[in-house]
Amino acid sequence: MTFSIVARCARTGQVGLAISSSSPAVAARCAHVRAGAGAVASQNITDPTLGPLVLDQLEAGLSAAAALAAVTEGRPHIDYRQLLVVDRAGQTAIHSGRQVLGVWGEARATDCAAGGNLLAAEQVPMAMVKAFATARGHLAERLLRALEAGLMAGGEAGPVHSAGLKVADRLSWPLVDLRIDWAEDPIGMLRQSWEIYAPQMAAYVQRAEDPTQAPSYGVPGDE
Repeated sequence: MTFSIVARCARTGQVGLAISSSSPAVAARCAHVRAGAGAVASQNITDPTLGPLVLDQLEAGLSAAAALAAVTEGRPHIDYRQLLVVDRAGQTAIHSGRQVLGVWGEARATDCAAGGNLLAAEQVPMAMVKAFATARGHLAERLLRALEAGLMAGGEAGPVHSAGLKVADRLSWPLVDLRIDWAEDPIGMLRQSWEIYAPQMAAYVQRAEDPTQAPSYGVPGDE
């Protein structure tokens, strides 16, 4: 039903994730990032409350593994959940419960972790971490390349319809938060959305921090 990757950029300290699913609006429920803490994908039979709970533990200073353990140990229905975590130091942890659906898999590498369920092939997560490791550029670009590699490796057993890309930098709000909630080619549309947004990204930050120095808005009537 879902495949995703969480990751940290060792150069910038940014954290983020990319995710896709056959279900609608996957990123609305499953994608969680917080600057200075980490990123969490909460998927399979999703409990959206788990992502913020893990982020709270990361923000308190726990490692990815300790934060995941603090939230999952003894929690009702945890066998139905799949959680991927990366912390501010690039450490990762994954929980895949005994009730994870269909063919599932997980993989970890330096600064990233990938996982999925109802997959077309269990090697999908490994293809994602390999693609992330070899990609260059902004963290969002590397995450998107990993998601594209997951799709090329088989992706879900059925067609995907939604996708999301989310990155936190130093601000209290996400630097990147792009979603395709229902489409025939959500990952392709996510690529297009990123290529439109990327050149404007820094300007949106500047407008928030100091609108007196911000560039023009590029809309009709703006002078």
